[in-house]
Amino acid sequence: MNKPTLVIIPAYNEAGSIASVIEGIRASMPQAEIAVMDDGSTDATARLAKQAGTMLLQLPFNLGIGAAVQTGYRFAARQGYGLVARLDGDGQHDPAQLPGLLEPIRAGGADVTVGSRYLQGGGFAASHTRRWGVSLFAALVTLLTGQRFTDVTSGFQAANAQAAAFLAEHCPSDYPEIEGLVLLCRAGFRVVEVPVTMRARTAGHSSIRAWRTLYYVIKVLLAVLAAFLRQPPQRVKRSEP
Repeated sequence: MNKPTLVIIPAYNEAGSIASVIEGIRASMPQAEIAVMDDGSTDATARLAKQAGTMLLQLPFNLGIGAAVQTGYRFAARQGYGLVARLDGDGQHDPAQLPGLLEPIRAGGADVTVGSRYLQGGGFAASHTRRWGVSLFAALVTLLTGQRFTDVTSGFQAANAQAAAFLAEHCPSDYPEIEGLVLLCRAGFRVVEVPVTMRARTAGHSSIRAWRTLYYVIKVLLAVLAAFLRQPPQRVKRSEP
């Protein structure tokens, strides 16, 4: 029998927000278990997560968001969780919306859900440059998968056990959201966007600086095209515990 829902939080130097994120998850989903993947933080992120009573998985040094997310999915798959939700540790994702994110999976209508701030609008307004980048990526992923997507950079996601096991093996190493959607769709998983609102980060700063935007766009475009051109990975066969 599968364990209850696991909420994974990849975090790098999020001491200013991690405690409030954990508190919000417990308020909205008191039965869920929480695991923080500390990606080599140099601040008090790990200590605050441990003090809050979460499970703590510490990477030996900063490996990047893809490695942190994959660590969370590998832990979830090995421990036998039936549902896995993911949100960032910076406070942009509202934990109160976790039940709505999980509902399509629980109802049997999706294997993976992605929280989109653009389906209904609302929340903080991203910069014009970032919105342009998101629109470009969304158009590319829509073209490659044949399925309309609006917010392909969203890290507010949920997955059932089989999709989590797949991501545990095939989660992209750099920017897992965009390339991951292409891999999931090509492997036959049902991916559904769910309308959410997002907030400005409560502390810290984004890992993507303005001067790196062009580099980021080119790198992601190449990664997505490579993911599309290579042989699609197969679903992971997962036996029930």
